[in-house]
Amino acid sequence: MSDKNLKQRNQIPKEYKWNIEAMYSDEKNWDKDISDSIAAAEDFAKYKGHLTESSDTLLAALKDRDAIWQKIEHAYVYAAMKKDEDNRVNKYQAMNDKASSAISKIAAYTSFFTPELLEASEEKIEKFLDENPKLSQYKFFLESALREKAHILSEAEENILAQMSEVTGATNDVFKMLNNADLTFGEVEDEDNDIVSLTHGNYIKFMESPDRKIRESAFTNMYESYKKLINTIATNYNYNTKTDVVTARIRKYSSSLEAALSGGNIPVSVYHNLIDEVRKSLPVLHKYIKLRKRVLGVDKLHMYDVYVPLINLPKKEISFDEAVKMMEEGLAPLGEEYIEQVKKGIEERWLDIYENQGKTSGAYSFGSYDSMPYILLNYTESLKDVFTIVHEMGHSMHSYYTRKTQPYIYGDHSIFTAEVASTVNESLLIKHLLHTEKDTQMRKYLLNYYIEEFRTTLFRQTMFAEFELMAHEEIEKGGVLTAEWLNKTYAKLNSDYFGPDMEEDSYIQYEWARIPHFYRGFYVYQYATGYSAATAISAKILKEGEEARNSYIEFLKSGSSNYPVELLKIAGVDMSSPEPVKMAMDTFKNLVDELEKML
Repeated sequence: MSDKNLKQRNQIPKEYKWNIEAMYSDEKNWDKDISDSIAAAEDFAKYKGHLTESSDTLLAALKDRDAIWQKIEHAYVYAAMKKDEDNRVNKYQAMNDKASSAISKIAAYTSFFTPELLEASEEKIEKFLDENPKLSQYKFFLESALREKAHILSEAEENILAQMSEVTGATNDVFKMLNNADLTFGEVEDEDNDIVSLTHGNYIKFMESPDRKIRESAFTNMYESYKKLINTIATNYNYNTKTDVVTARIRKYSSSLEAALSGGNIPVSVYHNLIDEVRKSLPVLHKYIKLRKRVLGVDKLHMYDVYVPLINLPKKEISFDEAVKMMEEGLAPLGEEYIEQVKKGIEERWLDIYENQGKTSGAYSFGSYDSMPYILLNYTESLKDVFTIVHEMGHSMHSYYTRKTQPYIYGDHSIFTAEVASTVNESLLIKHLLHTEKDTQMRKYLLNYYIEEFRTTLFRQTMFAEFELMAHEEIEKGGVLTAEWLNKTYAKLNSDYFGPDMEEDSYIQYEWARIPHFYRGFYVYQYATGYSAATAISAKILKEGEEARNSYIEFLKSGSSNYPVELLKIAGVDMSSPEPVKMAMDTFKNLVDELEKML
């Protein structure tokens, strides 16, 4: 946007805001859904002690359980999204807290379900499945639950954990309020000599400025703010990580990593293989960093020099309408049906497009089973933001196909598969732009952009994943995540990944403190695995055409109806093998080699 200062929420035109009113035109209905969900959860106690008396009883309980969670999920999503519109609004802070409290109560009321279900033998459940065809849609769910039998506690213990969930999730809420409501980052003088407030939303835009002083100013201001609160944030993250470790121990997992991956039946070797394969390719990243230093013509390359494009192009702001057109052209290989639904989603106002004061930073796709698959953006009219739209639309189209095809029980996605859906879109767009671009300068720019996507997604997220693993292992061996430990550990990793041609800026040691995804343990590695899978899938779609596209759409429709590794096989990719990561690393090497020749 051309505005130098952020608008208030009510100053943003309606057509640029999501149609959240479609969820609740009257918020009295929101209150009713909260109270009805709690009442239904209380009534659910009638199944206690009788859950597996018969296949009919089990089926009724499963349906009632789905109905309860479907309703409270809808209410929670609404409150969370309204809060994200402007985190300063007390009303929606309160509603979000109320929805979270309701979820905790419902979890407590229904906590007997899983322990009692798992008291039944596998033979008994299989017998129920054989004799009652209506149970068939729950077959995968039931068999998955039985697989986790060793990690489910007694009814009383599960009840305690359910009631404690509201407290154990507090570290994420504390960080979110610090990061979005309380922290300020000062002001930066931009290229027009205007004084602009530095925000999460415009930080990367400043870091891409050709003016090195602007980049250094934004970098310094950002991390100076985190430095001032580093002990508080470190303490908060220490307890967040400790919660992961303690919960894993309580549930009898050998490690917090195993606990995090167990639900998706993902071998821990997938996590370790990712780090190992990326580490093997660090010399290629170092080669790129050395190239960046040479092209920028600097004696010392600093971390604030990492995001600036190596190719100078005329300053161009891409309007939202232009971004939509680029998206439609880039995603054309996914077929007319896909593109028509994308258009319809924009017309129906799935998207909340521009930044406003108090709005949650970044971007996401969100929604309930019964809502639109909404998209939160903070669009600043850059090419990177076009890719963000395409990325989040991938998530939302995944949700659209899944909710249209699957019952509620399988109407969500594991993060492992979700990141594939978003990144296939990005991969198709960049390949389309490279294929159609005739101008040599623009081609060099796009090559650099694609390389940066690899660096920021595959390498950066793997570095984050390695940091998370080290942090959790430190707690597991009895250590404490002090600010000093976190800063030193992160600085060393950053040095390893960027190599000898990067100066060791003291401020980069605080970068871990601004990463919100660290409050969802072992989350970020899936960006890297997803990027690897997407590289392979997009190549198949472009090479094989309709057959590969149809297989991919079938994958999008599959939701969580099987384990992630098995679902990706529908789209023709086997993530239990290191091959997709190796293929991605080969692609990265080829891109760096081509750019080096052109420069």
